[in-house]
Amino acid sequence: MRRGETLTDEHHRQLAEWAALCAEHILHPFEQEQPRDTRPRDAIDIGRSWIRGEVRMRDAHQAAFVANAAAHGLPDPAKFAALAAGQAVAVAHVIAHDLAAAAYAIRAVFASAFASEAESARVRERDWQRERIPTEGSRAGP
Repeated sequence: MRRGETLTDEHHRQLAEWAALCAEHILHPFEQEQPRDTRPRDAIDIGRSWIRGEVRMRDAHQAAFVANAAAHGLPDPAKFAALAAGQAVAVAHVIAHDLAAAAYAIRAVFASAFASEAESARVRERDWQRERIPTEGSRAGP
């Protein structure tokens, strides 16, 4: 139980993996802008390590701050990609960060697209995310 809800540990891990997938799916704008900066990718990896029980929640939570710091001063697509990674790893601490990771991923895609294609890009990303939302019986893991 978390904050009065009936969220099992397995469901928490599934949503953490979904957030990691959302962030990883759109990480390329950041990696193109900052090819030597691995902080957002590392944060996603740390989130997955938390899912497997290899990293403490406190360490995953700290990785969120590191990924978020990578976003400072960057163009919107790269900034939102880094923030998506930070939110994804923060799911270990607070589950509601899963939706923030997905929202930043959509913002990264929208900001990356030409103005005439931005709305359709946003909808495609949203639909891609929805297709991957964990369902009853699905398993967490990359």
